[in-house]
Amino acid sequence: MRIKKNDTVAVITGKDKGKKGKILKAIPKENRVVVEGVNIKKRHQRARRGGQKGQIVEYPAPMHVSNVMLVDQKSGLKS
Repeated sequence: MRIKKNDTVAVITGKDKGKKGKILKAIPKENRVVVEGVNIKKRHQRARRGGQKGQIVEYPAPMHVSNVMLVDQKSGLKS
């Protein structure tokens, strides 16, 4: 896997095709990456304490590394 944390990538397939973002986390054993602002999922979270309310939390989920392409940081062109 040639992509690592803090690299800028562009999504080439899926519902977020065309979006660009920075890699927040790389998971080489599973060939997956977490990209900032891409593949956003919602999770319902229960109230922890008595007075606290439950909420819906949005978070970027991991996606397969084959769905992203490295972008040159200087020129902004796809390589």
